[in-house]
Amino acid sequence: MGLRQFFRDLDPIDRASLPLFAVTMLAEAAVLHRRPKRTFGDLAEADWQTLSGPQLPADPLVPVGYEAKDTAASLAMLAGNIGVTFATLGVAARMDRALARRRISTIGSRRGALAAAMVAWDFLYYWEHRWMHEVRLFWANHVTHHSSQRYNLSTALRQPWSPLLMSWVFAPMPLLGFPLKTTSRAGQLNLLYQYWIHTEAIDRLPVPVEAVFNTPSHHRAHHGANRQYLDKNYGGILILWDRLFGTFEPELRRVKYGLTKNIATFNPIRIGYHEFVDIARDVHRARGWRAKLGHVFGRPGWTPTTATATESSH
Repeated sequence: MGLRQFFRDLDPIDRASLPLFAVTMLAEAAVLHRRPKRTFGDLAEADWQTLSGPQLPADPLVPVGYEAKDTAASLAMLAGNIGVTFATLGVAARMDRALARRRISTIGSRRGALAAAMVAWDFLYYWEHRWMHEVRLFWANHVTHHSSQRYNLSTALRQPWSPLLMSWVFAPMPLLGFPLKTTSRAGQLNLLYQYWIHTEAIDRLPVPVEAVFNTPSHHRAHHGANRQYLDKNYGGILILWDRLFGTFEPELRRVKYGLTKNIATFNPIRIGYHEFVDIARDVHRARGWRAKLGHVFGRPGWTPTTATATESSH
Protein backbone atom coordinates (compact mmCIF):
# COMPACT_ATOMS: atom_id res chain seq x y z
CA MET A 1 0.00 0.00 0.00
CA GLY A 2 1.41 3.39 -1.01
CA LEU A 3 1.42 6.39 1.31
CA ARG A 4 -1.26 8.13 -0.75
CA GLN A 5 -3.58 5.11 -0.56
CA PHE A 6 -2.91 4.83 3.16
CA PHE A 7 -4.17 8.37 3.75
CA ARG A 8 -7.20 7.75 1.53
CA ASP A 9 -8.15 4.74 3.64
CA LEU A 10 -7.87 6.65 6.90
CA ASP A 11 -11.01 7.68 8.72
CA PRO A 12 -11.63 11.45 8.17
CA ILE A 13 -11.11 12.19 11.87
CA ASP A 14 -7.81 10.29 11.87
CA ARG A 15 -6.79 12.05 8.66
CA ALA A 16 -7.42 15.45 10.27
CA SER A 17 -5.70 14.40 13.50
CA LEU A 18 -2.25 13.89 12.00
CA PRO A 19 -1.70 17.53 10.93
CA LEU A 20 -3.42 18.64 14.15
CA PHE A 21 -0.84 16.69 16.15
CA ALA A 22 1.99 18.37 14.27
CA VAL A 23 0.63 21.90 14.69
CA THR A 24 -0.21 21.53 18.38
CA MET A 25 3.15 19.93 19.24
CA LEU A 26 4.97 22.81 17.54
CA ALA A 27 2.80 25.32 19.41
CA GLU A 28 3.36 23.56 22.74
CA ALA A 29 7.12 23.38 22.16
CA ALA A 30 7.16 27.13 21.48
CA VAL A 31 5.20 27.86 24.67
CA LEU A 32 7.38 25.62 26.83
CA HIS A 33 10.58 27.00 25.27
CA ARG A 34 9.82 30.38 26.87
CA ARG A 35 9.23 28.94 30.34
CA PRO A 36 11.79 27.98 33.01
CA LYS A 37 12.66 24.28 32.91
CA ARG A 38 13.56 21.68 35.48
CA THR A 39 15.73 18.59 35.30
CA PHE A 40 14.70 14.96 35.68
CA GLY A 41 15.96 14.91 39.28
CA ASP A 42 13.27 15.50 41.89
CA LEU A 43 13.08 15.32 45.65
CA ALA A 44 14.41 12.18 47.31
CA GLU A 45 11.83 9.65 48.46
CA ALA A 46 12.41 10.56 52.13
CA ASP A 47 11.64 14.20 51.36
CA TRP A 48 8.42 13.19 49.61
CA GLN A 49 7.38 11.45 52.82
CA THR A 50 7.74 14.62 54.89
CA LEU A 51 6.40 17.03 52.28
CA SER A 52 3.34 15.06 51.20
CA GLY A 53 -0.13 15.95 52.34
CA PRO A 54 -3.15 17.91 51.15
CA GLN A 55 -2.60 20.51 53.88
CA LEU A 56 0.43 21.84 51.99
CA PRO A 57 0.02 24.08 48.94
CA ALA A 58 0.53 22.35 45.60
CA ASP A 59 3.93 22.67 43.98
CA PRO A 60 4.07 25.11 41.06
CA LEU A 61 4.09 23.56 37.59
CA VAL A 62 7.61 23.70 36.16
CA PRO A 63 7.93 21.82 32.83
CA VAL A 64 10.59 19.43 31.62
CA GLY A 65 9.98 20.33 27.96
CA TYR A 66 10.89 18.58 24.71
CA GLU A 67 13.97 16.66 23.60
CA ALA A 68 14.48 15.72 19.95
CA LYS A 69 15.38 12.02 20.36
CA ASP A 70 12.58 11.48 22.85
CA THR A 71 10.02 13.06 20.51
CA ALA A 72 11.34 11.05 17.54
CA ALA A 73 10.94 7.85 19.56
CA SER A 74 7.35 8.74 20.43
CA LEU A 75 6.53 9.44 16.77
CA ALA A 76 8.14 6.14 15.76
CA MET A 77 5.94 4.36 18.30
CA LEU A 78 2.86 6.03 16.79
CA ALA A 79 3.87 4.93 13.29
CA GLY A 80 4.37 1.37 14.49
CA ASN A 81 1.08 1.39 16.36
CA ILE A 82 -0.79 2.53 13.24
CA GLY A 83 0.89 -0.18 11.16
CA VAL A 84 0.16 -2.99 13.62
CA THR A 85 -3.41 -1.78 14.14
CA PHE A 86 -4.10 -1.77 10.40
CA ALA A 87 -2.55 -5.22 10.08
CA THR A 88 -4.86 -6.64 12.77
CA LEU A 89 -8.08 -4.83 11.81
CA GLY A 90 -9.48 -7.91 10.09
CA VAL A 91 -8.97 -10.09 13.16
CA ALA A 92 -10.53 -7.48 15.43
CA ALA A 93 -13.53 -7.08 13.13
CA ARG A 94 -14.14 -10.84 12.97
CA MET A 95 -14.03 -11.07 16.76
CA ASP A 96 -16.49 -8.18 17.05
CA ARG A 97 -18.91 -9.74 14.54
CA ALA A 98 -18.76 -13.09 16.33
CA LEU A 99 -19.69 -11.43 19.63
CA ALA A 100 -22.39 -9.31 17.97
CA ARG A 101 -24.14 -12.48 16.79
CA ARG A 102 -24.40 -13.47 20.46
CA ARG A 103 -25.53 -10.08 21.73
CA ILE A 104 -27.67 -10.04 24.86
CA SER A 105 -29.12 -6.55 24.39
CA THR A 106 -30.03 -4.03 21.72
CA ILE A 107 -29.19 -0.96 23.79
CA GLY A 108 -26.44 -0.12 21.36
CA SER A 109 -28.86 0.34 18.48
CA ARG A 110 -31.16 2.82 20.24
CA ARG A 111 -31.27 6.61 19.97
CA GLY A 112 -28.26 8.23 21.58
CA ALA A 113 -26.16 5.12 20.97
CA LEU A 114 -22.93 7.06 20.42
CA ALA A 115 -23.25 8.91 23.73
CA ALA A 116 -24.04 5.64 25.50
CA ALA A 117 -21.12 3.95 23.74
CA MET A 118 -18.73 6.68 24.87
CA VAL A 119 -19.76 6.29 28.51
CA ALA A 120 -19.58 2.49 28.26
CA TRP A 121 -16.21 2.61 26.52
CA ASP A 122 -14.84 5.04 29.10
CA PHE A 123 -15.95 2.74 31.93
CA LEU A 124 -14.36 -0.30 30.26
CA TYR A 125 -11.26 1.74 29.46
CA TYR A 126 -10.86 2.50 33.16
CA TRP A 127 -10.68 -1.23 33.90
CA GLU A 128 -8.47 -1.98 30.91
CA HIS A 129 -6.09 0.75 32.03
CA ARG A 130 -6.16 -0.41 35.65
CA TRP A 131 -5.53 -4.05 34.76
CA MET A 132 -2.61 -3.00 32.56
CA HIS A 133 -1.01 -1.56 35.69
CA GLU A 134 -1.89 -4.54 37.88
CA VAL A 135 -0.98 -7.56 35.70
CA ARG A 136 2.55 -7.81 34.37
CA LEU A 137 1.64 -9.36 31.01
CA PHE A 138 -0.77 -6.51 30.37
CA TRP A 139 1.74 -3.99 31.72
CA ALA A 140 4.16 -5.21 29.05
CA ASN A 141 1.75 -3.70 26.53
CA HIS A 142 1.23 -0.42 28.40
CA VAL A 143 4.74 0.24 29.71
CA THR A 144 5.54 1.70 26.29
CA HIS A 145 3.33 4.68 27.02
CA HIS A 146 5.04 5.37 30.36
CA SER A 147 8.60 4.95 29.12
CA SER A 148 9.36 8.63 28.48
CA GLN A 149 10.89 10.76 31.24
CA ARG A 150 9.26 13.77 29.62
CA TYR A 151 5.62 14.76 29.44
CA ASN A 152 4.32 16.61 26.43
CA LEU A 153 1.90 16.10 23.56
CA SER A 154 4.33 13.78 21.80
CA THR A 155 4.15 11.47 24.84
CA ALA A 156 0.48 10.87 24.04
CA LEU A 157 1.57 9.38 20.71
CA ARG A 158 3.91 6.84 22.35
CA GLN A 159 1.48 3.97 21.78
CA PRO A 160 1.98 0.18 22.19
CA TRP A 161 2.44 -2.36 19.44
CA SER A 162 0.24 -5.17 20.81
CA PRO A 163 -3.31 -3.93 20.10
CA LEU A 164 -5.07 -7.30 20.40
CA LEU A 165 -3.72 -8.14 23.85
CA MET A 166 -6.39 -6.11 25.67
CA SER A 167 -9.20 -6.15 23.10
CA TRP A 168 -11.18 -8.68 25.17
CA VAL A 169 -11.92 -5.99 27.76
CA PHE A 170 -14.28 -4.32 25.30
CA ALA A 171 -16.23 -7.50 24.49
CA PRO A 172 -19.31 -6.10 26.31
CA MET A 173 -19.71 -3.49 23.57
CA PRO A 174 -20.87 -5.86 20.78
CA LEU A 175 -22.65 -8.04 23.35
CA LEU A 176 -24.75 -4.99 24.27
CA GLY A 177 -25.57 -4.44 20.63
CA PHE A 178 -23.24 -1.57 19.80
CA PRO A 179 -22.31 -1.77 16.09
CA LEU A 180 -18.60 -1.96 15.26
CA LYS A 181 -18.75 1.51 13.69
CA THR A 182 -20.18 3.05 16.86
CA THR A 183 -17.76 1.21 19.11
CA SER A 184 -14.80 2.26 16.97
CA ARG A 185 -15.94 5.89 17.02
CA ALA A 186 -16.28 5.85 20.80
CA GLY A 187 -12.78 4.43 21.19
CA GLN A 188 -11.37 6.88 18.67
CA LEU A 189 -12.89 9.93 20.41
CA ASN A 190 -11.78 8.65 23.81
CA LEU A 191 -8.19 8.35 22.62
CA LEU A 192 -8.30 11.77 20.95
CA TYR A 193 -9.56 13.34 24.17
CA GLN A 194 -6.57 11.94 25.99
CA TYR A 195 -4.16 13.58 23.54
CA TRP A 196 -4.55 17.13 24.88
CA ILE A 197 -4.14 16.15 28.54
CA HIS A 198 -0.52 15.10 27.91
CA THR A 199 0.88 18.58 28.43
CA GLU A 200 2.72 20.75 30.92
CA ALA A 201 1.55 23.89 29.11
CA ILE A 202 -1.82 23.79 30.92
CA ASP A 203 -1.94 24.07 34.70
CA ARG A 204 -4.84 23.04 36.92
CA LEU A 205 -8.30 23.85 35.55
CA PRO A 206 -11.35 25.17 37.46
CA VAL A 207 -12.50 22.91 40.32
CA PRO A 208 -15.77 21.73 38.66
CA VAL A 209 -13.81 20.56 35.60
CA GLU A 210 -11.15 18.84 37.71
CA ALA A 211 -13.90 17.12 39.72
CA VAL A 212 -15.51 15.40 36.73
CA PHE A 213 -13.06 15.15 33.84
CA ASN A 214 -9.58 13.79 33.33
CA THR A 215 -7.32 16.81 32.97
CA PRO A 216 -3.63 17.52 32.35
CA SER A 217 -3.12 17.79 36.11
CA HIS A 218 -4.74 14.42 36.83
CA HIS A 219 -2.88 12.69 34.03
CA ARG A 220 0.48 14.20 34.93
CA ALA A 221 0.05 12.49 38.30
CA HIS A 222 -0.79 9.22 36.52
CA HIS A 223 2.54 9.40 34.66
CA GLY A 224 4.45 9.94 37.88
CA ALA A 225 7.02 7.46 39.18
CA ASN A 226 6.75 9.04 42.63
CA ARG A 227 5.40 6.60 45.17
CA GLN A 228 2.13 8.43 45.87
CA TYR A 229 1.27 8.57 42.15
CA LEU A 230 1.84 4.93 41.26
CA ASP A 231 -1.28 3.16 39.94
CA LYS A 232 -3.56 6.19 40.20
CA ASN A 233 -5.88 8.17 37.90
CA TYR A 234 -6.79 5.57 35.28
CA GLY A 235 -9.75 7.42 33.74
CA GLY A 236 -9.93 8.22 30.04
CA ILE A 237 -12.38 11.12 29.71
CA LEU A 238 -13.99 10.96 33.16
CA ILE A 239 -12.05 11.02 36.42
CA LEU A 240 -15.27 9.99 38.16
CA TRP A 241 -14.35 6.30 37.87
CA ASP A 242 -11.20 6.87 39.91
CA ARG A 243 -13.12 8.78 42.55
CA LEU A 244 -15.71 5.99 42.65
CA PHE A 245 -13.25 3.07 42.83
CA GLY A 246 -10.65 4.65 45.11
CA THR A 247 -7.78 5.21 42.67
CA PHE A 248 -7.79 9.01 42.54
CA GLU A 249 -4.75 11.04 43.54
CA PRO A 250 -4.50 14.82 43.05
CA GLU A 251 -1.36 16.42 41.66
CA LEU A 252 0.16 18.11 44.71
CA ARG A 253 3.87 17.38 44.76
CA ARG A 254 5.95 17.81 41.61
CA VAL A 255 5.76 14.80 39.30
CA LYS A 256 8.79 12.76 38.32
CA TYR A 257 7.88 11.21 34.96
CA GLY A 258 8.85 7.82 33.63
CA LEU A 259 9.24 4.37 35.16
CA THR A 260 10.48 3.35 38.59
CA LYS A 261 13.31 1.69 36.64
CA ASN A 262 13.80 3.61 33.41
CA ILE A 263 15.02 1.77 30.32
CA ALA A 264 17.19 4.62 28.96
CA THR A 265 16.69 3.96 25.25
CA PHE A 266 15.15 5.66 22.22
CA ASN A 267 15.08 2.43 20.20
CA PRO A 268 11.41 1.86 19.20
CA ILE A 269 11.75 -1.93 19.10
CA ARG A 270 13.10 -2.04 22.63
CA ILE A 271 10.53 0.48 23.86
CA GLY A 272 7.74 -1.59 22.36
CA TYR A 273 8.79 -5.06 23.45
CA HIS A 274 11.40 -4.88 26.23
CA GLU A 275 8.99 -5.99 28.96
CA PHE A 276 7.83 -9.01 26.96
CA VAL A 277 11.50 -10.01 26.62
CA ASP A 278 12.04 -9.52 30.36
CA ILE A 279 8.98 -11.67 31.15
CA ALA A 280 10.28 -14.47 28.92
CA ARG A 281 13.69 -14.27 30.62
CA ASP A 282 12.17 -14.38 34.12
CA VAL A 283 9.88 -17.28 33.22
CA HIS A 284 12.83 -19.22 31.80
CA ARG A 285 14.86 -18.69 34.98
CA ALA A 286 12.02 -19.34 37.42
CA ARG A 287 11.74 -22.65 39.25
CA GLY A 288 8.31 -24.22 39.37
CA TRP A 289 5.05 -23.37 37.62
CA ARG A 290 3.84 -21.14 40.42
CA ALA A 291 6.84 -18.86 40.02
CA LYS A 292 6.62 -18.95 36.23
CA LEU A 293 2.95 -17.94 36.27
CA GLY A 294 3.68 -15.29 38.87
CA HIS A 295 6.14 -13.60 36.53
CA VAL A 296 3.42 -13.46 33.87
CA PHE A 297 0.25 -12.73 35.79
CA GLY A 298 1.55 -11.18 39.01
CA ARG A 299 1.83 -7.45 39.53
CA PRO A 300 4.71 -5.66 37.80
CA GLY A 301 7.77 -6.15 39.99
CA TRP A 302 6.45 -9.46 41.39
CA THR A 303 9.06 -11.99 42.49
CA PRO A 304 8.77 -15.23 44.49
CA THR A 305 10.45 -13.34 47.36
CA THR A 306 7.85 -10.55 47.43
CA ALA A 307 5.06 -13.12 47.14
CA THR A 308 6.39 -15.01 50.19
CA ALA A 309 6.69 -11.78 52.16
CA THR A 310 3.12 -10.80 51.25
CA GLU A 311 1.74 -14.19 52.21
CA SER A 312 3.55 -14.20 55.56
CA SER A 313 2.16 -10.77 56.44
CA HIS A 314 -1.49 -11.92 56.13
